[in-house]
Amino acid sequence: MVDVSHKPDQIRRAIAEAVLECQPGTLRLIRQKALPKGDVLTVAQIAGVLAAKKTSDLIPLCHSLPLSHADVQFRLRRDGIHIRAEASTTAKTGVEMEALTAASVAALTLYDMCKAVDKTMTVTGLRVVEKVKE
Repeated sequence: MVDVSHKPDQIRRAIAEAVLECQPGTLRLIRQKALPKGDVLTVAQIAGVLAAKKTSDLIPLCHSLPLSHADVQFRLRRDGIHIRAEASTTAKTGVEMEALTAASVAALTLYDMCKAVDKTMTVTGLRVVEKVKE
C-alpha cells in the first residue's frame, strides 16, 4: 500500500456511474417489480452500498476507509438503467474506488437478476464523474 500517513485527514467525496443497457421489456418488468428474482432495484442498491463498504477486501492494496456515507441511485431510461454511486469519508485518501465498486456491483447485481429475461444486456460507462476533497 502507498504510505499516506503524512497526509492530513480531509473530507472526501466521489461519485461514479455505470449504465446497464437492456431491452424495453426488461425495463417494463423492473418497473412493475415482476422479475422472477423480485425487486431488483432495491437489491442492487443494497449490494452497491455493501460493496462500497468492502472495497478494500476486494481490491488489493486499496486502503480501508471508514465511510461516512454510501448511496446508489438508479435512473431508468429508454435504453437502460443509469447507475450513480456516491461515497464519502474523512480520511487521508480518496473514495473513488469505493464509488466505482458500488456502481459496478450494483450493475452486476442488476445483470444477474435480469439475465433470465434478457440475454442482450451490457454494462458500460463505468467511470468517476466527480472527486472532491475539502
